[in-house]
Amino acid sequence: MRIATALAVTLLAAAPALAQTAPTAPATPAAAAAYSADTPLAALVADPAAKAVLDKTLPNLAKHPAFEQFKAMSLRQLQPYASGAISEEAVGKVDAELKALTAKS
Repeated sequence: MRIATALAVTLLAAAPALAQTAPTAPATPAAAAAYSADTPLAALVADPAAKAVLDKTLPNLAKHPAFEQFKAMSLRQLQPYASGAISEEAVGKVDAELKALTAKS
């Protein structure tokens, strides 16, 4: 719970700056060819298969109260703001699974 609270506070404090700098990508079928830890979280959550990959390693990320504020960011962009709640190992695991998922398509 402390991690979630720390993440929420960190993200809420950074939200105005993040909202101005976070790039957005259209969630189109063509984007599926490029799923990785660099894909915006909104695009991953919009695809059931990609969301399952994300939920497997980070089950509460898409349910986070501040998700709307950081959904335009990729997992790799979000990691530094997560106060250690998203490890490099988790990012690597999600990245590999998303790329494998993309390869199956």
